[in-house]
Amino acid sequence: SQLLSFFIATMKSVIFAAAIASAAAFAPAQVGKTTTSLNAFESELGAQAPLGFWDPLGFLDRADQETFDRLRYVELKHGRISQLAFLGQITTRAGYHLPGAIDGAGDSFADFPNGFAAIGGPDSIPGAGTGQILFFIGALELAVMKDVTGENEFVGDFRNGALDFGWDTFDEETKLSKRAIELNNGRAAMMGILGLMVHEEIQPLGYDPDLPIIGHLQ
Repeated sequence: SQLLSFFIATMKSVIFAAAIASAAAFAPAQVGKTTTSLNAFESELGAQAPLGFWDPLGFLDRADQETFDRLRYVELKHGRISQLAFLGQITTRAGYHLPGAIDGAGDSFADFPNGFAAIGGPDSIPGAGTGQILFFIGALELAVMKDVTGENEFVGDFRNGALDFGWDTFDEETKLSKRAIELNNGRAAMMGILGLMVHEEIQPLGYDPDLPIIGHLQ
């Protein structure tokens, strides 16, 4: 049937995306600067229990430090975005929304649906609102969320001499610990938001609405 074909195609895409995300996410932060040997990356921040160094698709087989730093930058960025996305999902689905009106017509934030439906469904926010969101994200990407001043200590350090939150008061062991925590939280969030997205899409395909999580995405 067409429904079954759609489901199979969707699941293949999701499995492929999950495999790529997993491999890239767990490919362990910068230490060395010159070596191109794979062994140089096996002790990098992020190669930690329970998986240790895990690169099943071989992204780092021929990588130099520049390539590794680029992959780490992408992993950190995706992890940070996924943490925000996951928190946004569970917060809005729990019934918490920003106060006030979202547009000049007086519609409140709570008047619009959660998840994909908020931007692509029949009751989604107006196109102008979506455009503003995309513009804001683009501005952050191009002008803010990067090393503007050249003062970064490591890949993903976007303080730019302005934000600190006491970072410079930490010793090296504490800094490494906090960076490792961010990596792990980001990796978990990538899997978490992917799971929520898959659940939201497979519910209309006929799954039992009484199933935990899947059946309760409203």
